[in-house]
Amino acid sequence: MSFWLSLIFCFFTFASSSPPDDPVNCEFGNTMCTVTNSYGAFPDRSICKAAKVEYPRTEAELVSIVAAATRAGQKMRVVTRYSHSFPKLVCTDGKDGTLISTKFLNHVVTTNPEAKTLTVESGVTLRQLIEEAAKFDLALPYAPYWWGLTVGGMMGTGAHGSSLWGKGSAVHDYVTEIRMVSPGLASDGYVKVQVLSETIDPEEFRAAKVSLGVLGVISQVTFELQPMFKRSLNYVMRNDSDFGDQAVSFGERHEFADFLWLPSQGKVVYRMDGRVPLNTSGDGLFDFFPFRSQLSLVLAIDRSLEESEESLEDANMKCVRAKLVSSSMFLMSYGVTNNGLIFTGYPVIGMQNHMMSSGSCLDSRQDGLITACPWDPRIKGQFFHQTTFSVSLTNVKSFINDIKALVKIEPKSLCVLEGSNGILIRYVTSSLAFLGKEEKALDFDLTYYRSKNDPLAPRLYEDYIEEIEQMAIFKYNALPHWGKNRNLAFDGAIRKYKNANAFLKVKERFDSLGLFSTEWTDQILGLKGNVTIVKQGCALEGLCICSEDSHCAPTKGYLCRPGKVYREARVCTRVSS
Repeated sequence: MSFWLSLIFCFFTFASSSPPDDPVNCEFGNTMCTVTNSYGAFPDRSICKAAKVEYPRTEAELVSIVAAATRAGQKMRVVTRYSHSFPKLVCTDGKDGTLISTKFLNHVVTTNPEAKTLTVESGVTLRQLIEEAAKFDLALPYAPYWWGLTVGGMMGTGAHGSSLWGKGSAVHDYVTEIRMVSPGLASDGYVKVQVLSETIDPEEFRAAKVSLGVLGVISQVTFELQPMFKRSLNYVMRNDSDFGDQAVSFGERHEFADFLWLPSQGKVVYRMDGRVPLNTSGDGLFDFFPFRSQLSLVLAIDRSLEESEESLEDANMKCVRAKLVSSSMFLMSYGVTNNGLIFTGYPVIGMQNHMMSSGSCLDSRQDGLITACPWDPRIKGQFFHQTTFSVSLTNVKSFINDIKALVKIEPKSLCVLEGSNGILIRYVTSSLAFLGKEEKALDFDLTYYRSKNDPLAPRLYEDYIEEIEQMAIFKYNALPHWGKNRNLAFDGAIRKYKNANAFLKVKERFDSLGLFSTEWTDQILGLKGNVTIVKQGCALEGLCICSEDSHCAPTKGYLCRPGKVYREARVCTRVSS
């Protein structure tokens, strides 16, 4: 997601971009609304509508809103400030539902330094959470790298960082209490407020930790924190010849380890990152370049180049630019600085709250979109698919070797991933959450080109990406990331969770009328129909797995064919005439 011109620009500017727009837009005040995500499009490109949006500022207002909608039998869904999930988690059914935004439920409730706990409202962003904890010399040990996520959003989708240590890298596993506002009976006043914890309500608590928003609205969350600590970070680029073996064991040696894999280049960037004593010298800062504000003009130029490469099927130029991006990012240390201003060398040592997450393009004033977050849909910038799944550590070496086998067939094929700085790979571990991770695994995050205007436009080497996607999901039984995938990744996914039935029983107790459920959530939970959409060209955007040529782009030479390494895959392949 990084562009070399923008990287250079970042050296000479401070963040001053226009912050992202509200994902909800209404025709009349807060009524007749549409909702989208921060990228401006859902996997199926549908437009989601709602009768109105509510912006509660207190729990009392939230309770009143849920009660009124329940009394009226209205569908409800929760939307966060930046709406960063790719799938349709924020959509209500039809156009008569109510959206509940947590935009103004963004306050710190209580802090207990002695108990090392912090209670916040669900609309608090990860950045707010980190900064508030730091005021009391406390730290959240693991979290996603993008600080624009909200507490409720992280809980809803199982968001995580990278670690096998402690309880693992998932944010929800450092939560001790959840306040949930759900529909109630008439005798309840049509609303219930429940306080959930592991000791008192273990089943309900484990369901609420990763809820997909189908249990109600999370009002408040209490986190168990740790004493503040420092980290020592070093990025090292190596040949990927032994990556399969290293991937299995590296996370045991480095607490915050992750990888950026550049398979077409045969290279891996290892993140060697661990705790050091608090008195260790260093004032490092992680301000990831792709999360900084960038010139809209530069983004438009880069996007035009990307579109040209795709339309001309220019793999050579694609690979040249990919190498330029990855080498520039490595040389620029990905935005890490030793003192908040410049990078002087490794190791970079800094406080946990300065080294864990970033997202400075959100921290800005309006500048008329001269600069923006790179994916802002109001400009001509990044537009991409994202496919993310967790492969068990026991299968990781074989999966990596299968990807290498694909690269051996066509070395240029995965340059389409390296233009987005390669495959981000993070460690996750088993969770008590019913819809959390089942075992120790590596989370593979693939980001790749998507046509902005034409859903029927095939992509360069799309068959290779589709094969990797299907190989992970079906051959290696990978778990999908709930907030980062195309439709096909969720097909039958609920059957992979051993506690799925327990989750559904809690869902029934919390919302027996299904007011917080939709056709889409019922599909991914295996309750009704199928999440895949079968129609002309459906495989091009991951809405289906092709079973006939019409699901690809036959008029443009893309036909449905078996995979090259995983023969059971069915992918849209460019066939020479």
